[in-house]
Amino acid sequence: MIHMDAAAFDALVTDELDRLPDDMVDGLDNVVFVVEDRPEDGSLDLFGLYDGWALTERDRYGMGELPDRILIYREPHLHACDTLDALRDEVHTTLVHEIAHFYGIDDERLHELGWA
Repeated sequence: MIHMDAAAFDALVTDELDRLPDDMVDGLDNVVFVVEDRPEDGSLDLFGLYDGWALTERDRYGMGELPDRILIYREPHLHACDTLDALRDEVHTTLVHEIAHFYGIDDERLHELGWA
């Protein structure tokens, strides 16, 4: 388990998001990234969550629509990782996984693409 305060973890998530390929993040429209300590149920089993409608399931947003959210949970990541490198890898994997859900890519296709 790694110990890292919220500000340092936020910076790590931002850094990993900046490292993602442009073609993966350029299409993100009306999406915010949020870091929270834990999921609502308090578990340490969930690393991230896409909260919204996949592009494949919607027409388009209208004026005033709330953004979709990609949530990254700090404590589950810290609990699961023993090194900073492992933490960076897990955050990267979580970001890719949740962004894929925005695009409507399911877990099976993620594995086929080598993204998970």
